[in-house]
Amino acid sequence: MSELIVPAKQQPDADGNVIEVTPESAGWQYVGFQVYRLGPGQTLFRQTEQLEVCLVLLSGRGNVSTSKSQWLNIGERMNVFEQKPPFSIYVPNSDFFEFQAITEVELALCSAPGHGTYEARLIAPEHVGIETRGSGNTERRIHNILPEQEQADSLLVVEVFTPNGHWSSYPPHKHDRDSLPDESLLEETYYYHVQPEQGFAIQRVYTDDESLDEILAVKDGQTVLVPKGYHPVSAPPGYDVYYLNVMAGPTRTWRFYNDPNHEWLMPKTTN
Repeated sequence: MSELIVPAKQQPDADGNVIEVTPESAGWQYVGFQVYRLGPGQTLFRQTEQLEVCLVLLSGRGNVSTSKSQWLNIGERMNVFEQKPPFSIYVPNSDFFEFQAITEVELALCSAPGHGTYEARLIAPEHVGIETRGSGNTERRIHNILPEQEQADSLLVVEVFTPNGHWSSYPPHKHDRDSLPDESLLEETYYYHVQPEQGFAIQRVYTDDESLDEILAVKDGQTVLVPKGYHPVSAPPGYDVYYLNVMAGPTRTWRFYNDPNHEWLMPKTTN
């Protein structure tokens, strides 16, 4: 298996963790990503320490508390493919959160360096920006959970629904140079679900000199690391593809550079 693919554990550990990506394990500096699967009544407690966190309730319902706030019985969708925007919680560094599952829950924990600028807050579905990008077989649905227009120190969080037979993160683009205003340096993770779940997505990760050039068959519940390079995604016929993106870097802005070989496909927008 490619080193860019992080598989899910066969069984959750005692805390419910099934995916664990740290800057150390990924070999980068900013993005951390975890997924937890919790049973009814199960509780997850974490100190945020030096990190800001965005908890994305992928499915299920639960209660969340931080040092100053509490939100009870949040969550609407029981499966990401319902395509309802999720409930999410932003938690700053030097705080804590406690999540208690009411139903079976799949919870994503997105993290990056925090600077204590903002308070914990609920990101309700009505606060999630919804858009359609692309057209024809590049059309996909976007949920902007924590875009750069919303308050955070480092994190950018978005989820994408790619219908079967369509492409996303397309035309191929990258964001691996700290070269603003033209391009920002952002590490990125892709967390996948596929429906029906026996299917797969195809993702290519490659650089201009092709020193990195991998074509990945990604299964339901797996995570892909994008440390650099272009990274388009294809949903094979018959299989709808969901992914949750987490990005962070030295500057909290998304400025991408398109592969010049495919620039002619613009001006369609990308992600």
